Amino acid sequence: MASNGENGRHQEVGHKSLLQSDALYQYILETSVYPREPEAMKELREITAKHPWNLMTTSADEGQFLNMLLKLINAKNTMEIGVFTGYSLLATAMALPDDGKILAMDINRENYEIGLPVIEKAGLAHKVDFREGPALPVLDQMIEDGKYHGSYDFIFVDADKDNYLNYHKRLIDLVKVGGLIGYDNTLWNGSVVAPPDAPLRKYVRYYRDFVLELNKALAADPRIEICQLPVGDGITLCRRIS
Repeated sequence: MASNGENGRHQEVGHKSLLQSDALYQYILETSVYPREPEAMKELREITAKHPWNLMTTSADEGQFLNMLLKLINAKNTMEIGVFTGYSLLATAMALPDDGKILAMDINRENYEIGLPVIEKAGLAHKVDFREGPALPVLDQMIEDGKYHGSYDFIFVDADKDNYLNYHKRLIDLVKVGGLIGYDNTLWNGSVVAPPDAPLRKYVRYYRDFVLELNKALAADPRIEICQLPVGDGITLCRRIS
């Protein structure tokens, strides 16, 4: 795995890009991403870069992609599972209309509260309904209630990879027909094509099989159309068709 922060490069370089050339990724960031990055997102990105777990954040190019995507589909009611400090959450909030809503779930409120002042300063906190705790019980309750079926335009998942398939089983009922689910990290540091004896970090090796299982399941799911993109650490978009 490539190291981060070498030669003054941004923390994202090497980890969040699957491009073979770090220089090419840096070119994309400096030419097309950073110059157009809203001030609030830049501020939160720089705050998050100081966090010891900064590798968990959504990369700037992926944040830009999500923001554009949400505008293209005219999303209004969205969900995010796995928030961390809220970079992707902020990208989403900026793309939604003033009455748009994001149900945001994470097991760690402390990390979310790092980014919350930035979200508040941007005047976007009213769009966010943050819930601390595991997402699966919340999803199960929503399905049991019955009134949330097919109610979400877009759902972004960047959380515990070993539960991605469990999330999918529930989210397919909550996203509307024609709506999108985005699963992050579906190329998992490029480890999905690594040989069995490759020297991988423990957490990469542990979650790799879950990511491989998810990718296989999504490719075979007749209820969705899929598009897997090498943006960030790999994102798979699933459009519900039935």
